[in-house]
Amino acid sequence: MEQEFLDIDSSGRWQNLYNEIRNQASEYPYRVARLPANRNLNRYRDVSPYDHSRVKLENSENDYINASLVMVEEAQRAYILSQGPLRNTCGHFWLMIWEQRSKAVIMLNRVIEKGSEKCAQYWPTTEELQMSFTDTGFIVRLLSEEDQSYYTIRVLELQNTKTGESREIYHFHYTTWPDFGVPESPASFLNFLFKVRESRSMDPDHGPSVVHCSAGIGRSGTFALVDTCLVLMKKRKNPSSVDIQKVLLDMREYRMGLIQTPDQLRFSYMAVIEGAKLILTDNSVPQQRMLSTADPPSEPGLPPPPPPPRPHLHDSTPNGQPGPCPELQPASVDHLLERDPDNHNYNAAEISGHVRKRHREERIASTAQKVQQMKQRLTDSEKKREQRQYWRSVLLNIGVGAALAVGLLVCWIYSQ
Repeated sequence: MEQEFLDIDSSGRWQNLYNEIRNQASEYPYRVARLPANRNLNRYRDVSPYDHSRVKLENSENDYINASLVMVEEAQRAYILSQGPLRNTCGHFWLMIWEQRSKAVIMLNRVIEKGSEKCAQYWPTTEELQMSFTDTGFIVRLLSEEDQSYYTIRVLELQNTKTGESREIYHFHYTTWPDFGVPESPASFLNFLFKVRESRSMDPDHGPSVVHCSAGIGRSGTFALVDTCLVLMKKRKNPSSVDIQKVLLDMREYRMGLIQTPDQLRFSYMAVIEGAKLILTDNSVPQQRMLSTADPPSEPGLPPPPPPPRPHLHDSTPNGQPGPCPELQPASVDHLLERDPDNHNYNAAEISGHVRKRHREERIASTAQKVQQMKQRLTDSEKKREQRQYWRSVLLNIGVGAALAVGLLVCWIYSQ
């Protein structure tokens, strides 16, 4: 896989490869999403769940929500890939989480990006502590919040007011992933992914985790693709047996448009390659337990890690600031990357610096290419304009000459 990546990278074929995958992907009907009653329930007109894989709401007059169940049987993984909730669908969103018995919500976007609302504020902040959704009968309370430099982990309590039952839900929020872009480095992304895995909220004994960005196909597709490929590598113990393109095409059977750009496809390869090195080269028990997704705990009946401690309800820490549970620390991928340099693992700082340098060089090259293309277009446009002016002048002269000749001819006829 690493050689395949280098070959594609050196020949600049990411756009071609992305186009091939897009052309090979199957298309399925999505009639329900296009019903008049459901139009205002979709964030984007061109992103709809397929009829055969859409998540159906059970306790609602209208069973529609823009979300798809994506299943990978061999990996024992199931994800609900969803659009970012609209203001009028937040209650539906929590109803879906309750009915599907999801343990975690993985949010990969910010509420506001580039001045536009990409997702409604569907969870309570530390200022309000709880939100009520009377249309579906749910109350969501903020129990704890832990802020890291590029992601935030919250523990929420979801209460069904009709039955009185409550459940705790993890909310993993990656805050530095740009729309239509990629994270700064595979190391930071893998750190986030392994933190999600550490909670065991994606294990088969829970309902499918809900993964969303704004449309639920780009960043969400990247997250699900990398996680699935790493699970398959772990199970097969053979990285070369996992075909990223095939896995992506299989996942596109359940939701359209997964992976939105060639850059996201390239980043997926990078993250899978680096993640495989971590998983397959270190046999220490603590790390195996952190990275393992399909294997059971090493001790029978071992409970999952406890959630962060709850803050006092009068805590007034502003949203986005360090939360009240500093003892909950991430399992740092930076530390893991530095543990075994002899096994060719990269130092995290070197990875990050290398990726930033590569991205900077790519941006410079892309900008230069765009400038050159623009100059060429301007030159071509100028040439065409000059040609039009030349022929307009020629035709005008011919027209004037013809009119003068006709006039002289008419005068000559009348004079005879």
